[in-house]
Amino acid sequence: MKIISVVGARPNFMKISPFIKVIGEYNIENPDNPLEHILVHTGQHYDERMSRSFFESLNIPNADINLGIGSGTHAEQVGNTMIEFEKVCLLEQPDWIIVVGDVNATLACSVTAKKLHIKVCHIEAGLRSGDEEMPEEINRLVTDRLSDLLLTPDRMSIENLKKEGIPDNQIKFVGNIMIDTLESNRIRAEALDVQKIIIENIIEGQSNKQNYDLDSYGIITIHRPSNVDQKKILEPFIRFILDEVVVDRTIIWIMHPRTQKQLENFTLWEEILKKEQLILLHPLGYHEMLKLNMDAKIMLTDSGGLQEECTILGTPCLTLRWSTERPITLKENGGVSVLVGNNVNRIRREYIKILKQNTEIVIPELWDGNTASRCLKAILNYE
Repeated sequence: MKIISVVGARPNFMKISPFIKVIGEYNIENPDNPLEHILVHTGQHYDERMSRSFFESLNIPNADINLGIGSGTHAEQVGNTMIEFEKVCLLEQPDWIIVVGDVNATLACSVTAKKLHIKVCHIEAGLRSGDEEMPEEINRLVTDRLSDLLLTPDRMSIENLKKEGIPDNQIKFVGNIMIDTLESNRIRAEALDVQKIIIENIIEGQSNKQNYDLDSYGIITIHRPSNVDQKKILEPFIRFILDEVVVDRTIIWIMHPRTQKQLENFTLWEEILKKEQLILLHPLGYHEMLKLNMDAKIMLTDSGGLQEECTILGTPCLTLRWSTERPITLKENGGVSVLVGNNVNRIRREYIKILKQNTEIVIPELWDGNTASRCLKAILNYE
């Protein structure tokens, strides 16, 4: 059997790493009938600092094929990926295409595969935010409609697929493959030193920040266009952080290139660069980010993956979005996250409230570090 796995952006790396590992284990156990695996990186989002470190730290082999798509509009990325990926499929003639997550590469490669009558497996199927203004929601809907095998991270996702008319025999509940990566890297991350992470990754121009308190710090990661592309939305958030949050605790802000660019455009960059108790870091490797999350008292993020990690680690999380495709991470469903959107009054209210509450860790079903094995088993047993 020949399998092509597709990654397009950094969140995909964390999802494909354990899958590649279990394929290797399967081939060791079945030397007479090994699986042929090809890793394709579309290059949808490629930043040397953000991407290479993930490949190296998670022991992901270099991609067998890199399509080199790069940035562009959604239509440009999808169209260019389809053109280049079709060439790969025609040359390799795989039995399965494995797509993960909800980036443009996921959509483009699933459409291309189905037009060539190649079976598609979607890992992380069934997630829904209900917000079709998010491009990722369109990617999820189309990919799931086309996929032959839909591997879900939770039972809510199963119900979503059933409501959309997906037959039961195409749906398999396997758990969350992201947690495989977390659990297999937990010990290595725990051994890291937060102070050293800061020193090695601090953004230039913050030499005056030497006496910050790391006993009770918070973390910010924010990058979505809806949060950072308009000054009228981003500036009130900045004011809340500078005038209220850092008065009480150190905040470590892992700075996405898009966010930094907008802060510079809005003439806010120099002000936050100089603010005491606000530490700005370059994008981090997986283990460094995991370590910071382990020790943090609160997370403010618009990242879906970090919502999931906070659920496992018990880090209170304010999700800077109005909707989430991962409702299992919300407090009302046993998680640790609260949706706050980008309204500062709501962010402030929930920030105060969540810090006063005790966080109880409730591990969702099958978020046990063994999802990749269940994924491969489902593919091998597909009829």
